[in-house]
Amino acid sequence: MAMMTPTNEAMGLPGRVMRRLDTKWFVIGGATLVVAWLTLIPLGFLLWQSFHSTGTMQEPAVLTMENYITAFESAESLVLMGNSLQFAFLTAAFALVVGTFFAWVNERTNTPFKSLFFAMSIIPLIIPGILFTVSWIMLASPQIGILNKVFGSWFDIYSMAGMVWVDGLHYAPVAFLLVTAAFRSMDPSLEESAMMSGASVVQTAFKVTLKLAWPAILAAFIILFIRAIESFEVPALLGLPIGLRVFTSAIYDAVHSYPSNIGLASAYAVVLLLITSVGIYYQSRLSNQGSKYSTVTGKGFRPRVADIGRWRYLTGGIFILYVILVVGLPFLVLLWASLQRYYSVPSWNAVQHLSFNAYAKVLAYPGFYTAVWNSVKLALGGATIVMLLTSIICWITIRTKIQGRWLLDVLASLPLVFPGIVLGLSLMVFYLNFDIGIYATLWIMLMAYVIKFLPYGMRYNSTSMVQIHKELEESAAMSGASWLMTFRRVVLPLMKPGLMAGWIYIIVVSVRELSSSILLYSPGNEVISIMIWEFWQNGQYVELSAFGVMMITALFCFIMLVQSVSKRFGVKGM
Repeated sequence: MAMMTPTNEAMGLPGRVMRRLDTKWFVIGGATLVVAWLTLIPLGFLLWQSFHSTGTMQEPAVLTMENYITAFESAESLVLMGNSLQFAFLTAAFALVVGTFFAWVNERTNTPFKSLFFAMSIIPLIIPGILFTVSWIMLASPQIGILNKVFGSWFDIYSMAGMVWVDGLHYAPVAFLLVTAAFRSMDPSLEESAMMSGASVVQTAFKVTLKLAWPAILAAFIILFIRAIESFEVPALLGLPIGLRVFTSAIYDAVHSYPSNIGLASAYAVVLLLITSVGIYYQSRLSNQGSKYSTVTGKGFRPRVADIGRWRYLTGGIFILYVILVVGLPFLVLLWASLQRYYSVPSWNAVQHLSFNAYAKVLAYPGFYTAVWNSVKLALGGATIVMLLTSIICWITIRTKIQGRWLLDVLASLPLVFPGIVLGLSLMVFYLNFDIGIYATLWIMLMAYVIKFLPYGMRYNSTSMVQIHKELEESAAMSGASWLMTFRRVVLPLMKPGLMAGWIYIIVVSVRELSSSILLYSPGNEVISIMIWEFWQNGQYVELSAFGVMMITALFCFIMLVQSVSKRFGVKGM
């Protein structure tokens, strides 16, 4: 009797359907829906809210242009626009000049302390903006500033110049790292030719080096401009006390006014969103046109370091001065304040009354452990979700030929144009009206962190994905592995360096996050940055300083520990 074998007819339609419905299509579809929900829904509702009045139980919201009329036509709004653009432009220019100067000195001259400076330049990136701002208030405030008490009233930190100084110093390391990367990838033969033709070091720098690097320099300026236009901590702490308001502080005031003017806040947010969108557009244009100025070849090279003679002692001294300004003084003033019973400028009498009472008060503070635990959960959870979700998105955009996959890449990068406070406002407005039980919980803050840091996950994972040859996945598939098994057992392990680096970075910046958290937290759901903000609002300066010292030390130790452990995974840096 012949053995019967199943035919296509016997298998029937269900078998053919199940073959088509491979696991990867469920994953792809799920990832696409999640990204679309996270990025588009809050944005759409924010736009809707900006065209409606703020409803009440007695009067429902109605369609109106009043919010935009107030946002665009009032004299106050013109002042807001002027202040915001002036602050962002001056801050970006100051940070760019400082960062570019140090990048050139570090890469093209024989200045001493270069390796030490490069390591120290990363430290300001882990200091939360609110702590950096508070430290400079303690240094340069007309009333309590140590520098003003010692050297006389030479500088008022509560001014536009003070805002530019603090934010520019804090973000100068970003410009330094971006421009350094451009200098390191540049073929130095043109610079060497210029110097052999008789050009001085300075002439070569201005006429050759900076001209070749100008796309990277301009891109760095746009990135710094966007970061400054969305800054919340500096304008709130230094601008609001003297009535100097920008869009971010106006959004905060509109939400926290009584009654809350959500419609006006949404209109301000849309204006801010348009400004950042223009910046991102031009930044992407520069990235696409950067190849016109490419000098990188397949040949390895090492730039010749210029001997600047005795000037190297001056540049070395400037290195040291800068490190003191961005690392030494801010940390030392926080440390000094944390050892006082009541904040006071350094004196012999104050030295005799040093104590650790502030640290004991912080550790005994009712919400301390809750805030720390909430931050740990949000940082670890947000970083893990972002890196796993973006690994799938990167696989879709790089490995597949699905029509419209570029749109998924755009959606995942869309949060770049969301200033933190705009993101917080959009989520707050949406989930107030669409109640699914996450408003006023940690879940809505976790959602904000995931949305905000999606572009960072894309950056790290896409770099790793393009380095994995497709043949490895094909070999696994030919051996009978499903897509899910191939992705879990082959792709993710090979992406480990990028996954680890992105995971570490997102943890650090999550702990620092304030601008979106300030609108989303509720009593019992505070995080570290909110606790610092409340200490400042309550005038608890010594407790704030003690908390800041503990936080900075913990973050620094975490970075050092993870950097040491992650060497086994091949992770070279964040």
